[in-house]
Amino acid sequence: MNQEYIRHQYQLWRDKAVEDEDVAEELRQMENDDEKMESAFYRNLEFGTGGLRGVIGAGTNRMNIYTVAKASQGLANYVCRNFPKAQWKVAVSYDSRIKSKLFARTASSVFAANGIRVFLYSQLMPTPCLSFAVRYLGCKAGVMVTASHNPSKYNGYKVYGPDGCQITTEGAEAVLTEIEALDLFADIKKADFDQMLSEGVISYIDEEVYTAFTEEVKRQTMLRPDTKIDRNVSICYTPLNGTGLKPVLRALKESGFTNITVVKEQENPDGTFPTCPYPNPEIREAMFLGMDYAKRYQADLLLATDPDCDRVGIAVKDPEGEYVLLSGNETGMLLLDYICSRRLEMGTMPEDPVMIKTIVTIDMAERIASHYGVRTINVLTGFKFIGEQIGLLEKQGKEASYLFGFEESYGYLSGTYVRDKDAVNGAFLICEMFAYYKTRGISLYEKLQELYQTYGYCLNTLHSFEFDGAAGFDKMQKIMRNFRRGVDSLVGKKVKKCLDYAQGLDGLPKSDVLKFLLEDHCSVVVRPSGTEPKMKTYISVSAEDPSQAARMEEELARSLNSYFQ
Repeated sequence: MNQEYIRHQYQLWRDKAVEDEDVAEELRQMENDDEKMESAFYRNLEFGTGGLRGVIGAGTNRMNIYTVAKASQGLANYVCRNFPKAQWKVAVSYDSRIKSKLFARTASSVFAANGIRVFLYSQLMPTPCLSFAVRYLGCKAGVMVTASHNPSKYNGYKVYGPDGCQITTEGAEAVLTEIEALDLFADIKKADFDQMLSEGVISYIDEEVYTAFTEEVKRQTMLRPDTKIDRNVSICYTPLNGTGLKPVLRALKESGFTNITVVKEQENPDGTFPTCPYPNPEIREAMFLGMDYAKRYQADLLLATDPDCDRVGIAVKDPEGEYVLLSGNETGMLLLDYICSRRLEMGTMPEDPVMIKTIVTIDMAERIASHYGVRTINVLTGFKFIGEQIGLLEKQGKEASYLFGFEESYGYLSGTYVRDKDAVNGAFLICEMFAYYKTRGISLYEKLQELYQTYGYCLNTLHSFEFDGAAGFDKMQKIMRNFRRGVDSLVGKKVKKCLDYAQGLDGLPKSDVLKFLLEDHCSVVVRPSGTEPKMKTYISVSAEDPSQAARMEEELARSLNSYFQ
């Protein structure tokens, strides 16, 4: 994009973007900083199936009240064009991030100005609560203001359809068409929030909705009322300064888990995330304080949920009493095996039972499912595609066939009451599973080793490479082109097959993803992130034991690194 255009956009914002003083001040400060100006204006913040996500700040490539209002006007136009006026209803929620509440009120004001009835949570609530509210209240769309697990400088805007699922490719394209037709400063309708609230166009969501959500979470129990279980296990929990505190504690305590210690420094909502700069339970550093608490209080189990409470990570004790962090794949396999075995024992296994996972999630899960006679459906990366499959089962009258869905990035769902990953549900089931096995003298660590002995050892890892700004975006495109030119082998392992999902393989939507199938049941997946300026590689290694797998994985990772330099 040429500098003249960027300077023109900048000047337009200097003249027009005066409502938010933080934005106005940042614009003043970048006047003589061409690099910062280019980063802020070289493109419009991309709207895709993940909605919007970007750095908070001034400019077309930033999260601010203006880009949020434009996206909301586009979504409002989409709702008004595609549904009868009597059905114009949208649900809105937000997390603990910087400006999340402001962005939620901004979106609500735009929807209300377009004659759309808005249901807004009166306090911050997790992503799954938004998904639930959309369905429960019969809304035609939903908005969750969150950047999930990203650092504090980010915020985002997730869009949901009438089914409570994040909008998929077709819906996102339709909304994007509406957004791109708008002038940022001339075409946006916006009402006064307080006036719309007093007139009832905007309403706060009733407590009964939150209560109904909690009841659905508890309904996911895999226990009969007479099943012996010690619920006095010692649990350490951290919401990582996000939305999980109240819903997670409520679900657990109402289910009899009351011996819970909360990490005080990470207890209350705080969008600066002072003790965990990268508030993601996938990242070891984010778990350090929770691990310290677990050791201090000798907890049996450590739980951590990310800021919008759709991901949950755990740590358990090994035979030496040391705390071990489990990967999302490992926790998912434990939950899958627990659900399947309990369903069989209770006689509640449905006909044609189904487990759904993403293509980058551990293949060993498919072997576990097959052992129990459960069919596996593989989908593209993103829990929205799992939610979409649940919807398809529902349309076929087979909703009861769905047992469990999970992805390697710590997302789990055992019910159909929401259509996104749910860390409240995940935390509840993990605690129940832990207590069930402990009552029978089995630790989760031991249970995991048992699974590896039964189905073979498999190691899956994720490596991310950051590419910020305009130059970074171009470099990611170049890297994918280089991979598509062909890779014959990696560390001496021949590439048996390359799956290019940009072609729309196996009936899946087209996606910029490559999967290389190597010798010895190893594989590598490469894809640009849809929500962050990152390239991600997923390495899967099958081996006789963990040490051999670790060596092979390290060699593969080192070989791949050269492609990202």
